[in-house]
Amino acid sequence: MGPMTMVAIYLVCWWTVLFAVLPLGTKTHAEMGIDLKDGGDPGAPVNPNLKRKFITTTWVSAIVWLVVMVVVWSGVIPMPSAPPV
Repeated sequence: MGPMTMVAIYLVCWWTVLFAVLPLGTKTHAEMGIDLKDGGDPGAPVNPNLKRKFITTTWVSAIVWLVVMVVVWSGVIPMPSAPPV
């Protein structure tokens, strides 16, 4: 398995973890009782804390990536090899 494959697996893990982390700990305007004017969405988060969620996503996805790499390198799930070009 080459380095580009490992980077691609990490990016897939990162995006998957991001979508799992985004809704955690958010309060919407409707839950906080804030009345929105001018057509605001009551389901929008009051404070999304994106920087903290990106940092959390990065370290959680690194752990997930390490587990995936150990499983692949141990041979439990073999990666198919591409034919030589």
